[in-house]
Amino acid sequence: MTDTEKLAHLLDKLLAKNCSFAVWALPGSNTPEILLTDQEDMIYPSQLNKLNGQEGFVFAPYHIEEDKPLVLLKPGIYQKGVESILSIDVDQLTMQKTAQQTQPKHIIIQKDDYLKSIETTIETISTSKLSKVIVSRLIPHARGDESLGSLYMQLLQQTPNAMVYLVNLPQAGLWMGATPEVLLKSEGKTIETVSLAGTQSRRSDSDYSWHTKEIEEQAFVSRYLLDVFYRFNIHPYTTQGPETLESGKVAHLMTSFRFAAKKLAHKLGDFVADLHPTPAVCGYPKSRADKFISKIEQHDRRYYTGYLGPWRLNESVRLFVNLRCMEITPENYVLYSGGGITSRSVPEDEWEETINKAGTLLSAIEAVQKK
Repeated sequence: MTDTEKLAHLLDKLLAKNCSFAVWALPGSNTPEILLTDQEDMIYPSQLNKLNGQEGFVFAPYHIEEDKPLVLLKPGIYQKGVESILSIDVDQLTMQKTAQQTQPKHIIIQKDDYLKSIETTIETISTSKLSKVIVSRLIPHARGDESLGSLYMQLLQQTPNAMVYLVNLPQAGLWMGATPEVLLKSEGKTIETVSLAGTQSRRSDSDYSWHTKEIEEQAFVSRYLLDVFYRFNIHPYTTQGPETLESGKVAHLMTSFRFAAKKLAHKLGDFVADLHPTPAVCGYPKSRADKFISKIEQHDRRYYTGYLGPWRLNESVRLFVNLRCMEITPENYVLYSGGGITSRSVPEDEWEETINKAGTLLSAIEAVQKK
């Protein structure tokens, strides 16, 4: 049995015992990390700024609510690297209780309904002060008897430039994803955040041309970040981009912003709370877009377009926006996929974009199911 197979088997055993854990690998790294904790040792802050002074792994929803809490896994067992993770004796871990909670209702809409919602969105943008809105939908795919551990390893192999994760939490459920979007990266003396928006299918020759619609869509996000910088008196800062970022089956426009970490020495939680949700997952202006989303989307986003990642582990913070993700139920993989709608959007193209974005996860599922 290879190390990859051994790690997949270990993850399956953790799930069989319903252990609370997060396993992840950072973009550009083939080194997985894992954090396990007892259910009693997890905390559910009402606001992100309550995390000041804490450390662990954060899993946050789109909006914090009683049935969708912000979760922090405290470091019970923390291991980095395949060899170290395989040293965990799962047989010594206690079987965890299944949380008593109402199963979320996943509302699946058909193509015609999605196209109508996009048409309504475009019309609203054309006649109001809205500039951009993210409209998402759910895509179900039936589960078989495949190993979720093997699926995670397949996803990790396919998307090396994404944050690839698997989490199992009593109050949030079972989630897996491969997200390319940095919300905040803090290491040493520098903090980085990213403006990422605009999507097209990945090209084999990496020769991309970007249209006005995608350029404008990404510019909304960059403008918003600068507004947040102004509120927190962040200057000077450096930028890199816009440039193309390839991830899975698609490519995006990305600009990176970097500034001195001392600017947020005691306000990192407040900064993230103000930053999220960015126009990349909500729209612009943010408050108007958020209200519109609550009316146009029939489903609950739950942890889709929230954020996740290690918080002050090894003296660093690596938070990622929860895109290219799916919630795993006993019967289905429920994929969440959306697109940025502007006045230049074409409804049929937006439908295809949601399919392309879901392709990152679907290709991994299909590869494992065919074995």
